[in-house]
Amino acid sequence: MKIQNSTALVTGANRGIGRELVKALLAQGAKKVYATARDVASLETIVALDPKRVVPVRLDVTQSAQIEEAAHIAPNVTLLFNNAGALNFGNILEVPMEDITRQFATNFYGKLQMARAFAPALERNGGGIVNVLTLVAFASMPGLATYNASKAAAWSMTQSLRATLAAKHVQVFGVFPGAVDTDMTAGIEMPKTPPAEIATAILAGIEADEEDVFPDAMSTQLYAAWKQDHKAVERQFATM
Repeated sequence: MKIQNSTALVTGANRGIGRELVKALLAQGAKKVYATARDVASLETIVALDPKRVVPVRLDVTQSAQIEEAAHIAPNVTLLFNNAGALNFGNILEVPMEDITRQFATNFYGKLQMARAFAPALERNGGGIVNVLTLVAFASMPGLATYNASKAAAWSMTQSLRATLAAKHVQVFGVFPGAVDTDMTAGIEMPKTPPAEIATAILAGIEADEEDVFPDAMSTQLYAAWKQDHKAVERQFATM
């Protein structure tokens, strides 16, 4: 898929990977970018990058009515970036149920509802869905237990979407970054990739029609190790 002259919608565009995706899309010639966030005021600096091409949209991906409104506002979308995410720390036996519900509402159901709402437009316009997932969908880090689980579920859902939408000529991409230097991962001490590099690699993967995008050195190396011996990676991650 080509980025130039595309019309994109990015969820969670006010920070981290989402903000850098908007910047990269503009730099690579996207015709229009719908930048979404729960608080439209938080998008001011993003809109200021190019007020003619960046359209701010209020969107909480856990709210069905707001998703339907976004689909009404942006019927011309050709690339849907399901980037919005939620993360809580804690092991699987101790994470409060409300935190588990919140993470699944954003990381799984939010992506699914966005895909359902925009699928007709993407079929009509000839487009694609980009689900930003995580490397720990492959092997769980105990301290991120329900985040891992919600993203693993979203990975499975991404494959289902790919199979379902193939006949409608809608491409579906899964993105599996390792540790990224964002506000969300501020409490995790390990080497992290700048989000700008992640965004650039995501767009390169889309242009290369790579269904599964590993946008940094950590994800590339660990995915290769996982393919060779997934149990060894599981044991490695269990100690983190």
